[in-house]
Amino acid sequence: MRPAPVLRLLSLCVAALGTAAHAQDRLVQVPTRGSESISYWWMPKDGATATVLLFSGGGGGIGYRDGQPQSNNFLIRSRELFRGENLNVALVGNPSDKRQMDDAWRTSAAHAADVTAILASVQQQAAQPVWLVGTSRGTVSAAALGIALQAQLAGVVLTASITSFRQPAAVPQQAIDRIRLPVLVYHHQQDACPITQSHETDWILRKLTAAPVKRQMLVTGGANPSGDPCEALHWHGFIGMEAQVAKDIAAWMRNPQP
Repeated sequence: MRPAPVLRLLSLCVAALGTAAHAQDRLVQVPTRGSESISYWWMPKDGATATVLLFSGGGGGIGYRDGQPQSNNFLIRSRELFRGENLNVALVGNPSDKRQMDDAWRTSAAHAADVTAILASVQQQAAQPVWLVGTSRGTVSAAALGIALQAQLAGVVLTASITSFRQPAAVPQQAIDRIRLPVLVYHHQQDACPITQSHETDWILRKLTAAPVKRQMLVTGGANPSGDPCEALHWHGFIGMEAQVAKDIAAWMRNPQP
């Protein structure tokens, strides 16, 4: 057989294996709060060491269309990188009665009830410990849920956190002194969004008085930021350094250190 057909055959085999490996990826819908429901995109990983629930920013959600998550949000677009770090991945969608989540919802008992339903569903499929990972306004959710649901969790990761005291539900405004879990605060030093300034992450660390392990990582790197500095394709969204961020977070989760 000539070399070109051999290479083509190998490429087809690799593609087929990749498709088979992701055949279990799917949108899961679970009932919550009476007649309402909430969905999540499930990405299992053979031999996973942990499961991460990823909370996007803005109004939340995963941008689901055409059978796939389509959001440009840092966590949603980086989902395969997190799975590549030996993690099961669940992308948290929005509930049927709240298509755009605001901060009041993210800190509500209803939101905690919805995520409790997701946790129960995820744990039926994978027994690994569960970490919450939020980015931007997703950190409002991750912090509030880290307080409310900590008995069910292994830890919390906050990336590009809402830090400004002008925001009533900003991470340091919440009762995070009640979190008794490992917490990683991960932030780009050049984040230019007015409500997510890197130097203000100090307030989060100061208030995490009950966390058995806490760590602040202020990073640089990436390339080609564009658009609004509060959006996903700027330093705020770790543009151009997604693989490094996923690797850093996964490594710390495996061995939380101050």
